[in-house]
This record gives sequence, C-alpha cells and structure tokens, in this order.
Amino acid sequence: MFDKYMIVEDGFGNVTQDGVVTGFKFGARLPYYRGLGLSMVEDVGVTVDGGTFPRDTVRLTVHGNTYTLDEMESIYDDRWEFGEVATVTVNTLGGLTPGPHKIELAERLRISYMPVLSNTRDVKTLVIG
Repeated sequence: MFDKYMIVEDGFGNVTQDGVVTGFKFGARLPYYRGLGLSMVEDVGVTVDGGTFPRDTVRLTVHGNTYTLDEMESIYDDRWEFGEVATVTVNTLGGLTPGPHKIELAERLRISYMPVLSNTRDVKTLVIG
C-alpha cells in the first residue's frame, strides 16, 4: 500500500569522506503505518542497476543515529516511525557514476501480529548529477 513511497527522490547522491567517494546514499521511508522498533526491521536490501549490495555494506541512519543492519537486530530503544525519512547509505568505494540509476529498495519487516514477515519493495530511477 505505502510501498511506492519507500524511496525518497530527494537526497540521492554519492558520499565523500576526506575527498574520497566512499559510497552513495538515498532517503527511505518505512511502509508500515505504525512505525517499528529497529530490532523489528529484519533487512534493508539495496539493488542498483541489477546489482545487489551485500548486507554488511548497508547502513541506516534514523534521526542522527547510524546503525549497521546487524546492530539493528539488538536496538530496542530506537524506532523508525511511519513517514520519517531515514538515510540508507551503501559503502562502496567510488560510489555511483553520474547519471540515472535504477534503485530497488526491499525492506523485510517483522510485524508483531502477523505470522509471516512483511516483504516490501519499491523501485525508482534516480539521477546523480
């Protein structure tokens, strides 16, 4: 239902640290209407132009706090609220080339009253200028 709003079109770009491009980032929303504790976000998968990035390269920043996906498994005192834009960062040396890229975001969520994991996906073409 809210899957089409997961990828935020503003803020897409490469990440530079000390003059070196270390990856790329984009905004993301949670498609679940109540928000979730971070330990209930099972996975955040990122695919760009058909290539999927390994789980250990993905970071999620929510209201200033940055976590690896493994760290999120035991974060019980922080939440990602519905409508809140988090930043997904993928660490990949050199980042992405200028131009359009097909971005796919897959979020696997554990909802307390659902017997199966919720798998949601959004796909958008974003441009690095």
